[in-house]
Amino acid sequence: MEIINRRQRMSSVARKIRREQDRTIGLVPTMGALHEGHLSLVREARRMCDVVVVSVFVNPAQFGPGEDYERYPRDLTKDTALLTDYNVDYIFAPTVEEMYPKGFATYVTIEGLSDQLEGAARPGHFRGVATVVTILLNTVRPDFAFFGQKDAQQALIIKRLVRDLAFDSEIVVLPTVREDSGLAISSRNLYLSADEQAAARVIHSALVQVKTAYREGERNAGRLADSIRSIIEAEPRARLDYVTVADAETLEKLDKLDDKSVLIAVAVYIGKTRLIDNTILSSAKKKDTAMARS
Repeated sequence: MEIINRRQRMSSVARKIRREQDRTIGLVPTMGALHEGHLSLVREARRMCDVVVVSVFVNPAQFGPGEDYERYPRDLTKDTALLTDYNVDYIFAPTVEEMYPKGFATYVTIEGLSDQLEGAARPGHFRGVATVVTILLNTVRPDFAFFGQKDAQQALIIKRLVRDLAFDSEIVVLPTVREDSGLAISSRNLYLSADEQAAARVIHSALVQVKTAYREGERNAGRLADSIRSIIEAEPRARLDYVTVADAETLEKLDKLDDKSVLIAVAVYIGKTRLIDNTILSSAKKKDTAMARS
């Protein structure tokens, strides 16, 4: 396994793999502090691709004023040791100056999709995400790039980015990996005390209950959102930032649910730590139609 810090070197290595060796490349973009969610992406990349590149870069462009950029967990030595066990070929770990050299002035914005949910709560966040992903895709030119469903809006935005800018990479989105309690695994879970870890279970519990209500026939978006709100607000350590019921493809907010796939997305503060999670609701009619087409 080789650790690469320079964009030019990473680009040169990837070009040689593609042109001279004719092997497929899988990219797993991360901000480090690796956990089982990341490792699930690495395992799938290893299964699908000849060469696996994991990028480790805490991207300042996607953090807003007052957010946790400075204290975001960083331990490249630990991350490297972990990835050694997964037969990763390259770790791309550039510095901020390497990714955003002096005079950097070009940013990528995905209009529409970036303005809602996390985009509304964290202005500029997805401009930073789209920009860094563009740099990574241009540098590595992977056949496949792997992301998690926990960041559902991010996955949609990156798919749109790849489509609109004609990147020759396929985006693979894998299911959210959860702790035994149901809490979605996240690097920010490290911020939680034991009591806060216990309190954070309410997020998944609320999503499970709303999914049950949907299966039992509830189709009013407002009532589903109110159900989540009441469950989370009953936990003293939790403070709801937002809950949204939206079209899973366009993020358009919905009032009444039909046979479209629906995204229920939440952001919740547990103490001072902000966590996000989501679930997808699909009607039996939609599932039956999909099966008939397959």
